[in-house]
Amino acid sequence: MSYDTNSREEELKNKIAKDYFWIYDTTKIIGNVDFCVAMHQSQKGLFEQESLLWAEAKKGISDIYNSLVQLILTIGKARTYDKFLPPAMLGAFDTEKIAFIPYNDIHDIFYVNDFNWNVTPSNYETKEFKIVYDKVKSILDRNALLYYFGKDDKELRKFIKVNFIVGKFGFTKTRIDKNNFIVIYNKWLQTVKSTIAVNWDIAKKKGVIDGDFYLADLLSNDNITLKDKLFVVLKATKYELNRHQDEYGAFTSSSVDFNDGQKAHNQFWNKYERPPKEEYWDYIVERRDLLVPQDVRERKGSFFTPQIWVELSQKYLTDVLGEDWQDEYYVWDCAAGTGNLLTGLTNKYNIWASTLDKQDVDVMHEQIDAMNKKSISDNGANVLKDHVFQFDFLNDDFSKLPQSLHNIIKNPKERKKLIIYINPPYAEASSYGIESIPQVANKTKIFDLYKSIIGAEALNELFAQFYVRIYNEIPEVLLAVFSPPKFVTSGKFTKFRKNFQAKYLNGFICRSDTFDNVNGKFPIGFYIWNLAIKKEIKQIETDIFLNDKDNKKSWQEGQKKFYIINNKSIADWRATFYCFKGNAIGYMIIVGPSMQSNGNTFITNYPAESYKNKGMVANITFDNLIKMSIYLAVRQCVETTWINNSDQLLYPNSLWEKDKEFQNDCLVFAIFHRQNKITSKEGINHWIPFTEKEINSRTRFESNLLNKFINGKLKNEDLYNGKAIKTPEKLEFSEEAQSVFDHN
Repeated sequence: MSYDTNSREEELKNKIAKDYFWIYDTTKIIGNVDFCVAMHQSQKGLFEQESLLWAEAKKGISDIYNSLVQLILTIGKARTYDKFLPPAMLGAFDTEKIAFIPYNDIHDIFYVNDFNWNVTPSNYETKEFKIVYDKVKSILDRNALLYYFGKDDKELRKFIKVNFIVGKFGFTKTRIDKNNFIVIYNKWLQTVKSTIAVNWDIAKKKGVIDGDFYLADLLSNDNITLKDKLFVVLKATKYELNRHQDEYGAFTSSSVDFNDGQKAHNQFWNKYERPPKEEYWDYIVERRDLLVPQDVRERKGSFFTPQIWVELSQKYLTDVLGEDWQDEYYVWDCAAGTGNLLTGLTNKYNIWASTLDKQDVDVMHEQIDAMNKKSISDNGANVLKDHVFQFDFLNDDFSKLPQSLHNIIKNPKERKKLIIYINPPYAEASSYGIESIPQVANKTKIFDLYKSIIGAEALNELFAQFYVRIYNEIPEVLLAVFSPPKFVTSGKFTKFRKNFQAKYLNGFICRSDTFDNVNGKFPIGFYIWNLAIKKEIKQIETDIFLNDKDNKKSWQEGQKKFYIINNKSIADWRATFYCFKGNAIGYMIIVGPSMQSNGNTFITNYPAESYKNKGMVANITFDNLIKMSIYLAVRQCVETTWINNSDQLLYPNSLWEKDKEFQNDCLVFAIFHRQNKITSKEGINHWIPFTEKEINSRTRFESNLLNKFINGKLKNEDLYNGKAIKTPEKLEFSEEAQSVFDHN
């Protein structure tokens, strides 16, 4: 079956509804979404209707990737997911094909920080469109959820049959499982949170989050929390929290009421089936990190280490230290969260776990109780209860440690057998171009103590503060740590590297976005260091590990070397020729010297005020045009990947100065590259290399300066700023560069 490419959009939607989704309800209108497939309801309007598919429709033949991105931006702009239960799938179709994406594969896009959802969804040229485009394309390529009408008709119908489960017509409550409990939490935030009589600002300072109240609700039956060891529990008409023994040995707690008589709470939970299946309970509690607000999560490091990397890191420890290392060494995870990094370790007498939050300590204690009852260790960290404690590693004194651990730290011989095994937080006090988390890192005692020695730039990274305290205050231990490789590659860490000298033993890197709540695509590495051996770090070599989409399998794909580069960077070279004053033929957005900044390196004739205010705009004139072109070409000619994301671009040698072919090729590269965003819509376009006759233009160009420059005919009087320049002779281009002209 195929469709006429001249079909109108409404006609196409009707035909697809009839041909493929006739058994479902395709009449519902969901915000600005073109097409919705939903379950039929036996009693209209009684409960919220469950969608199976939201789709973008396009007449004719379209780029299916663009259509999916447009749909995502449409949903994000209107926050449709807050108003309606999200579907199982998103999709897009035209007269030729249809594509699907599991909603859970992309739902994190809607919660990305510093993302401008106000862009026009149909504008394919925005930065936001390109960000979402890249993610959608990778999902489609990986999952092959693309079907052509006619050619793939049988497979398409089978896909719909298997994935669009009808069940019964009409339903009472939506089932909750480990895949949708976050979506329902976000709806709970909008409906229930404001009716709980809590001052949330004060609660957050005490380590209590709204997610604790949600867990109390979720794991309830008849409004009674079934897991009584949660930090917050629901007791019919109120919550109880901070339960403890008072000075007389009596158990006491604080209670919290509803400020609307529990009306909104009851109305909300009438729509959902509680509790989830018991098999999901432990997983949901362990994933409390997903309910932690972004600012708290990044400050405290609530990043759940995927089990795939936990297991691999322990394999590397075995390879380095031998099969019996768990009996021969002590282990302390001083940023433990709910302890999942310690899962798989067996000698509980040699393991300690500390975390900032009392709630996380309670979760680990409950896991320990559950394991003791089962006499197995397949659920969480296998640790003694007395070895799990609340401790602020960046502020607290070691005198607060359990005596058994404190004794090891004080004893030089025993200390050499201690492994600090951690996945610390990656937050920065501020990051390039944005104020990410102001005054997070520089409010700790470790920052104040070591900033003059290590440098504030490095210590703005919380993970670096863990490195520094461990290195200086727990000397000669083994450090097994997950972190970005910035401490090796970044110029901000020059003073840090002079202080931190140790022997690198082994390690691997993996993609950052395999970790929940970590945005961006950069390497996160696991590194094993012997701090007892003082050795200047000049380079480290790591294994590269890839993984499947479900984070269940991994495989090695070569090695990656990270070099300590103390030479000047490309930013230092750029500083020798860029300027900020005077008229310009365009503007270069200037960023840091690492590969991760290449996406923000571009030419424009209308720089945004935000770039100007941050000093990120440099003028391009005919004096520095060739050098600016080289700068852009060098930054854009190598694709930025998650593996090379942290690599630094360096100061060039002098050979380029006499290589005219190279210079001119870079000019051509800069003229035609997609990062040249010059357009006549935003002012005069001085970047047209052709004459009107060469391209048979209907109108005269407002500027032909670049053409004159290329042909050696540019004169001082041609320049609108009147500044004299050294006019070049006619430029000669390589055969490859000339072919670029010919194809444009």
